[in-house]
Amino acid sequence: MLIPKPIPTNIITGFLGVGKTTAILHLLKQKPANERWAVLVNEFGEVGIDGSLFYGASKSDQGIYIREVPGGCMCCAAGLPMHIALNMLLAHAKPQRLLIEPTGLGHPKEVLDTLRAKHYRNILDLRATVTLVDARKIQIERYTCHDSFNQQLEIADVIVANKADQYQTSDFSKLLTYLEKKSWKKPQSVHQARMGEIQQEWLKPPSSYDRQHHSCHDHQHHSPTPDEAEPLFSRQPELPPCGFVGISNKGEGYHSQGWIFKPTFIFNREELSTLLSGINAERVKAVFITDMGVIAYNKADGVLTEIEIDDALDSRIECIAMTSEALNHLEKEFLYCVNG
Repeated sequence: MLIPKPIPTNIITGFLGVGKTTAILHLLKQKPANERWAVLVNEFGEVGIDGSLFYGASKSDQGIYIREVPGGCMCCAAGLPMHIALNMLLAHAKPQRLLIEPTGLGHPKEVLDTLRAKHYRNILDLRATVTLVDARKIQIERYTCHDSFNQQLEIADVIVANKADQYQTSDFSKLLTYLEKKSWKKPQSVHQARMGEIQQEWLKPPSSYDRQHHSCHDHQHHSPTPDEAEPLFSRQPELPPCGFVGISNKGEGYHSQGWIFKPTFIFNREELSTLLSGINAERVKAVFITDMGVIAYNKADGVLTEIEIDDALDSRIECIAMTSEALNHLEKEFLYCVNG
């Protein structure tokens, strides 16, 4: 009997707005044509946007499989969401490489602990944990004082200073100085990149994570039963007669507010762009069906980008801010952007 080889597995982590999804999309373009790759993506918000952004890339006939876990750190709640999603993805895709994108506000150490559990020991071959970081954030205290921001750098095997085309001359050297001052293990390599242009070569080194040298939250992990699995994957809400629903979440010092709109809602692209540009939030991700096609929106560091995509099952948006008050007024304003 042929024993399957353990699957090379990489965690691609980094704080809110650093470009993790863009980096994974870039990696998927490098996938050898004869390989099957799987992506497990986790979002802080309850709505889940990345699944829609990956929608065009998720093509089983091209060997790409995506599964999404929305609603906060996937390693929490006794590790159940991650176990279920991962087991289902592995069974369906039978991949030759696995990429895992934790939420920017999650606990990458606990994700690594889950992957090192006995159940996965002969299934997964843990490779380099890649942490994306915007070197400009090293000079901002609300980032450097955030546990998740530092934990992502602490556990990194490879650090990628993303958005390097936007740096001042001293930004990268200040990142290197910050890393040097910490008592963490040293990363195997530190690179600069623009627009998430991660190289496949950076994924190859083995993971150096050792739980004995990292303090973690005391999560209890166990394999879920079929009865436990069903409720967790029935989370997609049914839209009420009004045609939309709002869902909120909070944790790690941040608030999220998201909305899902039925696909018959056609949004005015010009009005929508003006509205999104003015939102005061740490992070905005959205996919909208507009009068000018299906548009993916991404806002970080006050900069809104728009990309035309092929299709979407519905319109949806997730906003993450430090206070809920910054988001409470938005529902009516989105509805004003609906044509007709």
